[in-house]
Amino acid sequence: MPPPSKPAPRPPSAPAAAHAAAPAAAHAAESAKQQPSRPEQETTGQETQNARLFTNAPALGYLPDEDRHLSKAKEPLYSFAIIGCGIMGTEHIRNTLLEGRARIGGLFDPSPASVAQAQQAVGRYGQLDAAREYVTIEELCADPSIDAIFICTPNYTHLSVLRSIVAAGKAIFLEKPIATTVADAWSVCQLATAHSQLVRFGLQYRYKAIYAEAVHEVVERQSIGRVHAIHMHEHRFPFLDKVGQWNKFNEFSGGTLIEKCCHYFDLLNLFAQGTPVKVYASGHQAVNFKKFNYQGRAADGLDHASVIIDYDNHVVGNFELCMFAPGSSEQLIINGDRGRLRAEESSTLGSPNKNTLEIWRGERGASTLNHPHYPPYIEEAGHHGSTFYEHAAFVDDLAAQSSTGPSLADGFWSVAVGAAAHQSITEGRAVLLEEVLPDDFDPAVLVGPMQ
Repeated sequence: MPPPSKPAPRPPSAPAAAHAAAPAAAHAAESAKQQPSRPEQETTGQETQNARLFTNAPALGYLPDEDRHLSKAKEPLYSFAIIGCGIMGTEHIRNTLLEGRARIGGLFDPSPASVAQAQQAVGRYGQLDAAREYVTIEELCADPSIDAIFICTPNYTHLSVLRSIVAAGKAIFLEKPIATTVADAWSVCQLATAHSQLVRFGLQYRYKAIYAEAVHEVVERQSIGRVHAIHMHEHRFPFLDKVGQWNKFNEFSGGTLIEKCCHYFDLLNLFAQGTPVKVYASGHQAVNFKKFNYQGRAADGLDHASVIIDYDNHVVGNFELCMFAPGSSEQLIINGDRGRLRAEESSTLGSPNKNTLEIWRGERGASTLNHPHYPPYIEEAGHHGSTFYEHAAFVDDLAAQSSTGPSLADGFWSVAVGAAAHQSITEGRAVLLEEVLPDDFDPAVLVGPMQ
């Protein structure tokens, strides 16, 4: 079983291509020969590093194009299509246009209201021409102007939508969780391995400022030595409304520990640098949606849980969830044999977020306390800036025709841990990960040609 990948963990400074594995680079070199060349853009220098600040400045809106230098927008290199125009689809529109190297070429959603609001977002976030609105997914796939397709549909549709677009031969971005069951996650990975183009999974929490810096300290610098124990918690408000309220029902969401917590299982797996082997969990539906009924069906999602994960390298991970808190708090604590790291972001309901990264090293070296953050206009674009840097990495990967992660293994194990946790709660016992794996599971498949 392959361990989780090491991502490009410091988005503002670390070139994503530097983290590509050698086999992926070899494959990319061969693939690049078959890809049409694209114009290069200037991407270095202090001027261009901060260009988005000036390009989007309302105070400079009066300038004609010939008088723009710092504020001159670059021509996009790629065209993206969005399937699923809800909250996440709109967030991807915003970050595509903020990142600047791609445009929104097309939209598809069976809900006309969703398409209409997404089209408004295209204009609101700076694209002058409207995106094409497709009547069918087949029409989208046949559009030669589209370079990559974003799947932002409800969880339970991910596999079927992926199956409907792989033959188009376009790069694919699949939102988390990659599927609602381990069997479907396995099918997703098999399709991704066989796909001729880049496939990326939307586990963007790796790019949050506090976690990007934590990866740098723990995985790259090894500031706290060998990791032995990891604790994470998320305390937050209940699930938001969705079209059809699918996120209130385990059948459609995969269950809270897959729908919401795949992000945290991905982070735990990443910092453990091992493969999960056993899970024990306890959880209930205590407060949220106890009397909620939609079309004759009662909500059944957990609203709090605790999960313990044993890894094959003897690291122990622990995760705690509460979804009826009047605000938002995430905390990561990692204890190694040479120190301790604490990363935290928190805010009471409606207040600004506060970030903290603290490292204790005792007499072994300097202890530190800082507050990692991104520019406000990037943090405001979604998930505290992590979606923006996820987009930047995706575009870098498109240019290099190689993947820097999250890998197929990362997407798969983030679902498998959640599924094992749900089974543990149902059966009241520890569950081995091998119990939830499909009969035809082959870890070699998780090392795809662009991984």
